[in-house]
Amino acid sequence: MKYRQLKPFPSDFLWGASTSAYQVEGAWNEGGKGPSVIDARTHYPEGTTDFTVASDHYHRYREDVALFAKLGFKTYRFSIAWTRIIPDGDGEINQEGIEFYHNLINEILKHNIVPIVTMYHFDLPQALQQQGGWYNRKTVDAFIRYANVLFEEYGEKVNYWLTINEQNLMILQGEALGTLDPHLATQADKKKNLYQQNHHMMVAQAAVMCDLHSKFPQSKIGPAPNIAVIYPASSKPEDILAAFNYNAIRNWLYLDMAARGEYNSLAWQYMVEKGYAPEILPGDVDILKSGKPDFIAFNYYTTQAVEASRGDGQDEVIRGGNKLLKSGEEGVHRGAANPYLPRTEFGTEIDPVGFRNTLREIWDRYHLPLLITENGLGAFDKLNDQGEIDDSYRIDYLQRHIEQMQLAITDGVEVFGYTPWSALDLISTHQGCSKRYGFIYVNRDEFDLKDLRRIPKKSAAWYSDVIKKNGI
Repeated sequence: MKYRQLKPFPSDFLWGASTSAYQVEGAWNEGGKGPSVIDARTHYPEGTTDFTVASDHYHRYREDVALFAKLGFKTYRFSIAWTRIIPDGDGEINQEGIEFYHNLINEILKHNIVPIVTMYHFDLPQALQQQGGWYNRKTVDAFIRYANVLFEEYGEKVNYWLTINEQNLMILQGEALGTLDPHLATQADKKKNLYQQNHHMMVAQAAVMCDLHSKFPQSKIGPAPNIAVIYPASSKPEDILAAFNYNAIRNWLYLDMAARGEYNSLAWQYMVEKGYAPEILPGDVDILKSGKPDFIAFNYYTTQAVEASRGDGQDEVIRGGNKLLKSGEEGVHRGAANPYLPRTEFGTEIDPVGFRNTLREIWDRYHLPLLITENGLGAFDKLNDQGEIDDSYRIDYLQRHIEQMQLAITDGVEVFGYTPWSALDLISTHQGCSKRYGFIYVNRDEFDLKDLRRIPKKSAAWYSDVIKKNGI
């Protein structure tokens, strides 16, 4: 639909950007922090760094937050490292970690920036992983305890909370993201394990939503999955059916549970048919029904296309040139390329209109306010001879997505914030520090830390202007 005049962004719209603890903080073994599953990794893609120093935000957070304020950020979305708060996941509380996040939040508030806190962003405590991770029901209780420590410590300062970052990708891409027990032999065992993990995460999420509302009724909380509408590769009815299948498995399984407290019926039948259905304990249904999110946060980078399964044993295909990330499942759907979309230099399709489609679809299904917690372009940013970074390609990417977000708002979608990935350069989960997303350049290479100097990119000045004008 085309409009004669677009609705403006709300006057209190939360413009900002995002990071996660393990990708930006560094100081992996300082301040009493325990090892996470990220720290326990022993293999990295050849030529890429680890996460031990990252962007050294742990030591430079005051400088970084001052830069965010200079750019005009209204909000900053970051995650808290579980192992800084409780080093083994469920034992003694680490007071030094508690104080670090008090100091960080105080610094954010000092600059009149609204903190948005993610409680869990991939970095499960390694001690819990060694006991079975999220497959072990004890991790549910450990997470609830951890979340309540956060609420008690920071609940008077933080009004926006996110439960679990990209839970759906931890299930769909469990091997790539380290959430799967490597000793499981068969694919069926792996999937069964992952969907039991998924159920436990959902129970934990619902419980902590209730706890926050009980303790701080003025605060707001929501899930933060990665959501992207799935297109059929053609108008062939079987391709459309495959798109329905994957939308249910990839998207609505997670949001139906978060927003409605129930399993998506098609996703449940898929799990039953494949033998992946989780064990549901007495009381779980009541807990799941009691979790009421105040909003839906979601990460959006691109859409995907699928076609009907061919039944040839080759339905699983590599996505975006990344051998670690695959899509497709025998008898369910097959990954397909979208010939109408350009791609990044990493092979990821770029679909700004898909962003509007996704915003519309989530709003129509749930009628809950929406917060975009990640959206961005990874690229090999380089300093030029003048010591500057001309990332006009990032400006183009973000501008087209912001335009589509405003169109979605004009469509009637309620959106209250936008925190693209990422506030400053950090370590990408699979491509090290060479794949950069930040508005602010961090002067380091994969294995040469250099001076870690912060240099705002061309996109930083552009985004600062967008914030100042409350839109493009």
